[in-house]
Amino acid sequence: MSPSQRTVTIASSVGLHARPAALFVQAATATGLPVQIGKVGGDDPVDARSILGVMALGAKFGEEVVLTADGDGAEAALDGLVELLSRDLDAQE
Repeated sequence: MSPSQRTVTIASSVGLHARPAALFVQAATATGLPVQIGKVGGDDPVDARSILGVMALGAKFGEEVVLTADGDGAEAALDGLVELLSRDLDAQE
């Protein structure tokens, strides 16, 4: 079975930096799956469970990223991560 994949546009005004990156990494880790994230047309994807990897990616507001996961529940896990990245995670709630 091939890995599941989703493309999403970063909605956080500061991109995947600081608080949004931390929230995303927590959610990716909570899936219990090996999740990777990479910029569309960019370098190799990084481990979405690594705060350093995600911040080093430098994904900015409005940029598209590709999420990839493999294993049981990968489709649902990616759907949840896409929903998370589709919101401005830096906005005060």
